Amino acid sequence: MTKLLQGLAYATLYLMSLLPFRVLYALADMSYLIVYHALRYRRDVVRRNLATSFPGKDAGELAAIERGFYHWLCDYYAETLKLMTISRHELMRHVEFRGTEAIEDSFDKDRPCAAILGHYCNWELLSAIGLTLKRHNEAVVGLIYTPKSCKLSDRLFIKIRQNMGGVCVPKQDVLRYLVSFKEQGLMNIFGYIADQKPKNQAIHLRLNFLGHDTAVFTGAERIMRNMGDTVFYVDMERPERGRYVYTFKPITSEPESLPEHEITKRFFAMLEQTIRRDPRFYLWSHDRWACDGDAAAGTCLNRACRNDWKHT
Repeated sequence: MTKLLQGLAYATLYLMSLLPFRVLYALADMSYLIVYHALRYRRDVVRRNLATSFPGKDAGELAAIERGFYHWLCDYYAETLKLMTISRHELMRHVEFRGTEAIEDSFDKDRPCAAILGHYCNWELLSAIGLTLKRHNEAVVGLIYTPKSCKLSDRLFIKIRQNMGGVCVPKQDVLRYLVSFKEQGLMNIFGYIADQKPKNQAIHLRLNFLGHDTAVFTGAERIMRNMGDTVFYVDMERPERGRYVYTFKPITSEPESLPEHEITKRFFAMLEQTIRRDPRFYLWSHDRWACDGDAAAGTCLNRACRNDWKHT
């Protein structure tokens, strides 16, 4: 029965993905009313994160960002669903990639690449980067993901992410894949979404990010150093609904020459600039600054956890 229900759910989502963007966006607008006004989905987390990240903004400005965030979040799910069936030609009408010549220049020198990004705009569309490569269209586009316990969700996101020619790689197997590609002489660019919150035992670095004392992942940087990647930051913009611009900005072509954690520090500084340019498109519903605590003192290190700001 479970398999039957999952099959029906998958078929329903597949059929919905065949709808044109204008219909999907209309559904997203209706979803916004439910998610924001009726369900009030994670509004306490969003409000706390916004208030503590932008203490200089007044309640009206914060409320506008909040509403814009929920509109974008509903659009994100509609756009991501569309990736199940969208043609490559149609997708390229909605996305623009800049700075890809530098990626191909790196491949010309037999150096693989790494793209580091945050949960900003629609990161799923980045899987189409391989469609823009001219001299190295055989390069592997690696899409790192965390396998999900729900088989339907896992199947759905693998389908979505591989529809544009990318290769989904479970996060625990990344290094094995990279070593294999290196041995085969296959050029590749892997995407690392690196702004998640690490578990307490995996905290090796803390930075000031959006005004918060923030524990950050450093594992992606270690892999980039080991593989000798040319590293790019992916700056994302959404100039209008249904259109995204992805700009690959070089961080370093010699990661092994930089001090430890320098790549991670540069990434978070660049990500903060992106977010401050237009805060609506960051994933504020993630409880990024919940108390991670001090193992010795058992105290909260983040002022986000002590803020009671509310607006209507």
